[in-house]
Amino acid sequence: MDYTTLIIPALGIIVGILMGLTGAGGGILSVPLLVFFAHLTIAQAAPIGLCAVALASSVGAILGLKNKTLRYRAAGFMALFGLALSPLGLWIAPQIPNTPLQILFALILLLVAVRLLLQAYREIRKIPEKLRVAPPCLMNATIGKLTWTLPCARALFLAGSLAGFLSGLLGVGGGFIIVPALKRYTDLPIKSIVATSLGVLAIITGGGAIVAGLTGALNIELAAPFAIAALGGLLFGQLLSHRMRGSHIQLIFALLTLIIAVGLLIKASLALNL
Repeated sequence: MDYTTLIIPALGIIVGILMGLTGAGGGILSVPLLVFFAHLTIAQAAPIGLCAVALASSVGAILGLKNKTLRYRAAGFMALFGLALSPLGLWIAPQIPNTPLQILFALILLLVAVRLLLQAYREIRKIPEKLRVAPPCLMNATIGKLTWTLPCARALFLAGSLAGFLSGLLGVGGGFIIVPALKRYTDLPIKSIVATSLGVLAIITGGGAIVAGLTGALNIELAAPFAIAALGGLLFGQLLSHRMRGSHIQLIFALLTLIIAVGLLIKASLALNL
């Protein structure tokens, strides 16, 4: 019996639950889980991860549009540059040996885990955030839209470009870049930040998945059951999220991300020594 037919949907459900609990950022673990348990390389797993994040984030983006929390102009602006650089990442990934890509992915996971741990600690301890200067992207309360300036456009351009490149290179959605960038450079409320981030991710990862399919980099036989299972897990995870405190969910996710990052580093280190 080929256990891949069972492992791939099971991994998709796990990733979906994580996305449902934490937002699309949970999709960052799709690639390392595929590397560990389906024995794929980063370059093979990345397009499959893109499909799962694209499907899940599209659902979230549609809900954001319906609830009028998605800032579609900001999302479209960031996604435009992300789409331009995503194919570059997809092209570079197969040119790089798998072990260096694993190390890069592990280091990014470590960075994300540490940031989430610090945020969860501050929320659990109820430590107030430091006062900050006015961000470059400010909401016009009268018309309910962002006021566009050159510093605002530059900040969103850089965030969208980096998210797009990494989505192609590593198969990550880029939510770990988009969400902090929107928090830092805008004064949008958190619901609008999450919805806008999902809009950016839906376009970038959807475009990346299409490019991967056209270039033959996407294994559709693995990607389809993984993405569909992830969507089912997402809906279940959203139900669970209403029963758990956000800070505790973030803490659990951060610890899981930290464990997987360390495991990925160990796996890569052993490969270097062989």
